[in-house]
Amino acid sequence: MCKKLFYFISLVLVLSIAGNAMAQLDPASITDGNVYQFDNVGTDVPDDSANSNTANLIGSPQVVDGLKGKALQFNGTSDGVHIPDAATINLSTHTNHTVVAIFKCADVTKPEKQVVYDEGGTTRGVSIYVHEGLVYVGGWNLSDYTPEWTGTFLSAPISSNQWVAVAAVLRDGTAAQEDDKFEMWMDGVLIGKGPGAELRSRSNDNGIGYANSQTKLHDGNVTGGGNYFEGTVDEIWIINAALTQVELSGFAGKPWPFSFGPTPADGALNMDTWVSMSWTPGAFALSHDVYFGENFDDVDSGAESTFQGNQATTDFIAGFPGFAVPEGLVPGTTYYWRVDEVNEAEPNSPWKGSVWSFAIPPKTAYFPDPANGAEAVSVNAKLSWTEGFGAKLHYAYFGDNFDDVLNASGALPLGDSTYEPGPLVMAKTYYWRIDEFDIIETHKGDVWSFTTEGAVAALNPANGAVDITQTPVLTWAPGLGASHEVYFGADAASLELKGSGNLGSESFEPGQLEWDTTYYWRVDEANSANADSPWTGPLWSLTTANFLIIDDMESYNDIDEGQDGSNRIYLAWIDGFENPAINGSVVGNLNPPFAEQSIVHSGNQSMPMAYDNAVGKSEATLTLTSNKDWTIKGVDTLMIWFRGSSSNAAETLYVALNGNTRVDYDDPDAALKTSWTPWNIPLQAFADQGVNLANVNSITLGLSSVTGGTGMMYFDDIRLYPPAQ
Repeated sequence: MCKKLFYFISLVLVLSIAGNAMAQLDPASITDGNVYQFDNVGTDVPDDSANSNTANLIGSPQVVDGLKGKALQFNGTSDGVHIPDAATINLSTHTNHTVVAIFKCADVTKPEKQVVYDEGGTTRGVSIYVHEGLVYVGGWNLSDYTPEWTGTFLSAPISSNQWVAVAAVLRDGTAAQEDDKFEMWMDGVLIGKGPGAELRSRSNDNGIGYANSQTKLHDGNVTGGGNYFEGTVDEIWIINAALTQVELSGFAGKPWPFSFGPTPADGALNMDTWVSMSWTPGAFALSHDVYFGENFDDVDSGAESTFQGNQATTDFIAGFPGFAVPEGLVPGTTYYWRVDEVNEAEPNSPWKGSVWSFAIPPKTAYFPDPANGAEAVSVNAKLSWTEGFGAKLHYAYFGDNFDDVLNASGALPLGDSTYEPGPLVMAKTYYWRIDEFDIIETHKGDVWSFTTEGAVAALNPANGAVDITQTPVLTWAPGLGASHEVYFGADAASLELKGSGNLGSESFEPGQLEWDTTYYWRVDEANSANADSPWTGPLWSLTTANFLIIDDMESYNDIDEGQDGSNRIYLAWIDGFENPAINGSVVGNLNPPFAEQSIVHSGNQSMPMAYDNAVGKSEATLTLTSNKDWTIKGVDTLMIWFRGSSSNAAETLYVALNGNTRVDYDDPDAALKTSWTPWNIPLQAFADQGVNLANVNSITLGLSSVTGGTGMMYFDDIRLYPPAQ
């Protein structure tokens, strides 16, 4: 697929600059953070940064030879290092944060969680720990405003006695929950990204080699203390800045053979029609194969047309006569490049590099503010944009009709890249266009839109959501209206009025929908006390699943029992809490959120179920109020996703329908599976036992006793599928 961008309609680029590489940061240069290298450990542990936040030993960790100088060896039962709170690491005053831990774990298969680094205190920060063959990083907090945990956990496999450098990077922690604010890196490689935790710690009483204060790890359990690490820690860096790949690569637990640290930074804008590219070479490179072109796939595959030759230097120029693209780089185009590191004396050579990119800005305006499609924009909004490449003057067109704005002409020129349309009407959609003049010609811009404040938002399901149940409950947050009307249908151009209501009844059930079909809906509001009323809401869409959803665990919440809207998971899935003498199950976490929000198969939640089979069985039952006909659309397979733990007792997993039929999972070690596993069950297996599949009243998930043991299971995405086409 060609990834060349001629138009920047939805351009989103990371604007970051990577500096020259360094072997590793100088601890003395860290003025906002703490560094512990363990090279001069005595009765306490010196802080090697420019600060003096001395840490103290817990137990008797031993000074040993490390990967780089000395290190501390922890026994896994009582050893640790306590880092006292300090202004230099307190997260309440910082928005960016990086923790780097260089360590090796003696036994990564241990069922106990082994904490390498943990930020304690009254609210939360970052944890790095090992559990069942994986190293986890978590960025999370206990909010000051709600009793709920939020955050992200990412993981990667590691081996016992393997040196690794693991980093957690939080970018702009004040903008919590954005999808790319939290990063996990290992040995200079980006492992993954996720929503950032909202870090507002009032105290960072941190621990190395153990979990300090209250700890919420990835299984959703809150425990006090414990979780000791067995292995060796060489260095811990706590820095209140978001380190770049170049900086993180200096912490690799082993020599890094690949090229890294591109300039321009990967995804950057290059503000000229020529470019000087450079990179940091891998540890073994003697020369470099350079690939460059306008097509991602060609560069990635090393197509002959993109190969620029082998060279000894670590720089490359394009866009000048005598170099690649001698006629100059083209505005509005994204370019891709790759550097493979070569050393013919090494058997693993060449080391294929990552594909990087940069873009030349288009001649049209881009990066509109408000963003295209934005909602709840102030009625006093001031519009702005990034001017097109070489633009000298700007022409703004604005109105409430798309076609009028698209075809408008004759605007007066603007010298600045801003435009004030004047007071706007609430809950109204507006369109605008910016044409750019570069002295030679005028470049017509795209038409953008936004909707002013007053329109309803915060809807469920999210706009554009897919795989939605065929019997959804649509909800939204109220706007300015005292009353509302709901429009719904499969044709966006001709929605039908389906219902109305007053403030406080912001939900609508459209009834049974077709499978694999896109529907559209809109909520209009009115308020006789406001002259701008009524307000037409924005158009939203959803697409139903091509399978039947029995339970995806997404509807459950933590609202107090008895209050409107309460739907706690343990009230739907009836467990053994009230009758532990015959049923050893407990559904839900002990504290909110009761549904699991870290260990999930898809969506945002799964069902945790603890089991204790000393009484013979542990099971939970859901009574079906809808989707009781399991013959619809010819469905023939029940799928259940489940996950256990290697520390679980090996009990028999089963599912039962209508309380009196049962099918067992054929692997006796089902409860020991540490990754999400699909269980496909032919519905005929139930029909053969006399179940009326046209009237299924309940479904039960359980474990029957083999050893009488205990454990924790997770269930998600219970679905019915038709035969494969």
